[in-house]
Amino acid sequence: MDAFGAVYEQVGASVFGVVRRVVRDPAQSEEVTQDILLEVWRTAGRFDASRGSAMNWVMTLAHRRAVDRVRSAQKRTEREQRAATADIPYDTVAETVETNLDHERVRRCLGSLTEVQREAVTLAYYGGYTYTQVAELLGVATGTVKTRMRDGLIRLRDCLGVGV
Repeated sequence: MDAFGAVYEQVGASVFGVVRRVVRDPAQSEEVTQDILLEVWRTAGRFDASRGSAMNWVMTLAHRRAVDRVRSAQKRTEREQRAATADIPYDTVAETVETNLDHERVRRCLGSLTEVQREAVTLAYYGGYTYTQVAELLGVATGTVKTRMRDGLIRLRDCLGVGV
């Protein structure tokens, strides 16, 4: 058996047990355990027997690495939650300017309508009247109002560049 296999046989189960109690997720526990065993293998020269047993050193590494993984996962979750609930500042100045420009475009396009089209559209959309009510107010047939509205709305659509 190779040297790394011997280390794994001696401490692998204990390391996994410590990590599993802290991390709780089996797949992450396996990953952390593997990282720890590789770290033990690479840094074995740093072990100082005067400070305690080799097993205590390995278990301390395992516990610290497991706690680091949990903290890292918590921080990641907190960052994701902050990003998901971040208030995007609302630019009232830009919104007001855009609304004013839209209003100006509509006024300009309304000016391109004939007087009877503009009158019908204005009564219906700004006055809130139905076709029948507009017809009564203007003293014309409902069909005439519908024709004026249709023609006026087509001209508005073309003027505003709105797709069909």
